[in-house]
Amino acid sequence: MPLVNGNLLVEFIQEQQVVGGAFNTTNLETTVGILEAVEETKIPSFIQIAPSNIGLAGYEGIVEMVKRQARFMDTPVALHLDHGKKLTDFKAAVRAGFNSVMIDGAEFDFEENIRYTKAAVDFAKAYGVPVEAELGAIKGKEDDHVSEADCKTDPKQVKEFVERTGCDLLAVSVGNVHGIDEEPQIDFDLLAKIAEESAVPLVIHGGSGISSSDLKRMKSYNVVKINVASELRQSYIQSIGHAYDSNPAEANLIAVLTNAKNSVQKKTVEKIKELNR
Repeated sequence: MPLVNGNLLVEFIQEQQVVGGAFNTTNLETTVGILEAVEETKIPSFIQIAPSNIGLAGYEGIVEMVKRQARFMDTPVALHLDHGKKLTDFKAAVRAGFNSVMIDGAEFDFEENIRYTKAAVDFAKAYGVPVEAELGAIKGKEDDHVSEADCKTDPKQVKEFVERTGCDLLAVSVGNVHGIDEEPQIDFDLLAKIAEESAVPLVIHGGSGISSSDLKRMKSYNVVKINVASELRQSYIQSIGHAYDSNPAEANLIAVLTNAKNSVQKKTVEKIKELNR
């Protein structure tokens, strides 16, 4: 199946009454592991990459990598740009053929975030590509970026923000954190208020650290996309580390990388099931 537009993928997710995982990739092995897991579970999902991880493949390279694997799949999948903080990265992903993109203006004040996001939405609209925006700062470590900010989304700003920007998805801060170094404390009362105000589906970042019981509740609050990165990366790195510990003289690279790919696949399957119990 060809890659599908992000809005269409959300429709598939809502029709099946599931939550779509959004799984971060970096290289070929991680990409194949994620997509094999999506096909195994048959749950429509996003595969995504952040600009900080694009260096190995480039925007065009990751598009071709994902497209090549997806054409053998029966389960819908979309390629998403995660945390596009700069318009240059955002535009590069759109032009390369990403099916969904995020513009992250959370570091700005409310009015500047609206202006920044609206400019991105207007650009992507010509390509028919949906845009995820962020309102409220999410604490924690995302790759090399560490944020001490913990500014939860103000539900009183949600309706105006969505209307004025024209965004298609809204990432919110409700006690979720990036990475797994801190324990998230999800404020479901706040999430409920945000869901009432938002005309578009919601996104939760930091899915690696959220408890299974909290993940299970997300679907009730119009959450259609939950991001997972750290757990997949850990499984990949630990697999390679185990290979070295077992045999420091190991030179069979294909065996080592195949095991790393399989570890990502296994962890992704676990997370997809965890999101949809």
